[in-house]
Amino acid sequence: MKKIVYAVILPLVVVSGLVFANREIENEASKKSTSKPLSAAERKAALKKWEATPDGIKYKKWEASPEGRKVFAGEAKIRRDLSAFSNMEAVVTSLSLPPGSRLGFGMMVRINGDDYILSFGPEKFDQNFLNSNNEFKQLHSLKVNDKIIIRSHNVSHAPKYSYPIVSGDYVEQDGNIIYKRAPRKGGC
Repeated sequence: MKKIVYAVILPLVVVSGLVFANREIENEASKKSTSKPLSAAERKAALKKWEATPDGIKYKKWEASPEGRKVFAGEAKIRRDLSAFSNMEAVVTSLSLPPGSRLGFGMMVRINGDDYILSFGPEKFDQNFLNSNNEFKQLHSLKVNDKIIIRSHNVSHAPKYSYPIVSGDYVEQDGNIIYKRAPRKGGC
């Protein structure tokens, strides 16, 4: 009987030892693959390298063009409101985004005389793909020339677009909140 117990336990001990050893090796490999943040000099070198690529050259040309300077000027105009997350009065100028855009749901708005893309991200559909999520339901009721209040934390740009892109975090119309971005789950 003792021989049978030893015969069963011995392979279990060997297999569990191999599994445990393999797990430690994988953990060490994953620790080694984690890279450190690049230093300022390394980032600068990587940026120089990218600027020499065709995409980098194209971006630099756009940045120096009148269209690019107009986009950066528009960003600078609202930067203070963005950092303070303060109210910005806007007028809806178009209910659709420029042709060929891949920003998800959004609209064109005018803030302080400049046009901006107000982007909310992709629309989510439920299981039967016929009904859109209610997240943007009230935004779909907006019309051209409606006055709204916007708050945002972020503005971005891309050479593909002739306008700065404002992320829609909060939209209010006539004192009623019609959209408020849900906070991220599981993070800061």
